[in-house]
Amino acid sequence: MKNIARIIIVGIALTAGAAIAQNYPGSRPVRILVGYTPGGGVDTTARMMAQALGELWGSNVLVENRPGAAGNIATEATAKAVPDGYTMVLCNIGSHAITPARFAKRLTYDPIGDFAFPIKIGGVPNVFMVHPSMPIRTLQNYIDYAKKNPGKLNFGSSGVGASPHLSIELLKSMVKIDIVHVPYKGAAPALADAMSGHMESSVGNLAGAPLAAVKSGRVRALGVTSAVRSAQLPDVPTFAEAGVPGYDVTGWYGLCTQAKVPQPVLAKLHADGAKVLAGPLKKRLEDQGITVEQATPEQFAAHVKVEIAKWTKVVLESKLEGD
Repeated sequence: MKNIARIIIVGIALTAGAAIAQNYPGSRPVRILVGYTPGGGVDTTARMMAQALGELWGSNVLVENRPGAAGNIATEATAKAVPDGYTMVLCNIGSHAITPARFAKRLTYDPIGDFAFPIKIGGVPNVFMVHPSMPIRTLQNYIDYAKKNPGKLNFGSSGVGASPHLSIELLKSMVKIDIVHVPYKGAAPALADAMSGHMESSVGNLAGAPLAAVKSGRVRALGVTSAVRSAQLPDVPTFAEAGVPGYDVTGWYGLCTQAKVPQPVLAKLHADGAKVLAGPLKKRLEDQGITVEQATPEQFAAHVKVEIAKWTKVVLESKLEGD
């Protein structure tokens, strides 16, 4: 009798879950939290995903910026939200790999165990830029100058410990140069100072405004951090091509939610994410410098685990743990 009762309970739960998924999201708005200021690559990507999913579902998908603590404020809020599928976070290399590497002992959530990873959006490199007025034209020029003038060059980024910052910390470690990091309160002000010439060099996610700035000639791109060139900037070499063999930092974006969201809802999120990423949104993202790379939720979660291990090593070598 107990087994029969158990089977009945499981059957009821599955039926209820399927019904929830069929009606999801219904008339309720879905929130996508963003752990960074408006105008950067993470924010731009979140808004593009929100628009596409909202059109597919015929409902409101709202983007909420909750910047601070290297993306941790938005991530923590998502982890602690009601697990019903109505609160997601635009998870990325910063929020789900670098922040856990830096603040492992302080986190109030498990970046893997407390999350589900239903939608991987794609990969994006960082781009290293200088103002066009600078005589430095290649990454090797920059490295050579930095070696001859330790501590004299500055570079701006969206903030301490974010992917752009650590991608240059990795460069510093690999080529043994001393350049000074100037953290900003977001990607947009960092890029603005690079374009105006107030900052000698800058690094940021290629997606969004940096790509437009490079194409318009307001900054000069010295290199992209990925292993292969960006299709949007085919004339800009990778760091590896520009004199740093073996260098590869590729950021990634996805939509993550709570691990306890009903499985049928997670399955619908994955299926609907795949649907919009195969449509017109794909070209829109690629035009922004993002290479669409879909994956199963299991593959996405496994990738995040590998990334946490990789960046833990970089954080320790850079002495940024818990900084």
